Amino acid sequence: MRSGILVAVMALVTMLIRFLPFWIFQKKTPAYISFLGEVLPSAILGMLVIYCLKDVRLFAAPYGIPEAIAALLVVLLQVWKRNSLLSILSGTVTYMLMVQLVF
Repeated sequence: MRSGILVAVMALVTMLIRFLPFWIFQKKTPAYISFLGEVLPSAILGMLVIYCLKDVRLFAAPYGIPEAIAALLVVLLQVWKRNSLLSILSGTVTYMLMVQLVF
């Protein structure tokens, strides 16, 4: 019973957070919100790439080779297929297999 109430409250809060901007900006979206909508996806992706590569040691084995191969695979798949899920999943699986089996 308690877990059902908890799930319902969490679902309600999630829906509220998702729908609130549409209720607030029904008539016209402010320019700064539109600007953030254009620049934030690229900025967040850049931050994620930096975060993922921040601990790579280029002067110690394996010299960042697994990370470079996985990152190159992600970029090539994204350019070729334009499917983010495929690109990220393939890069992650490739990196994990290389770290576990090769390096």
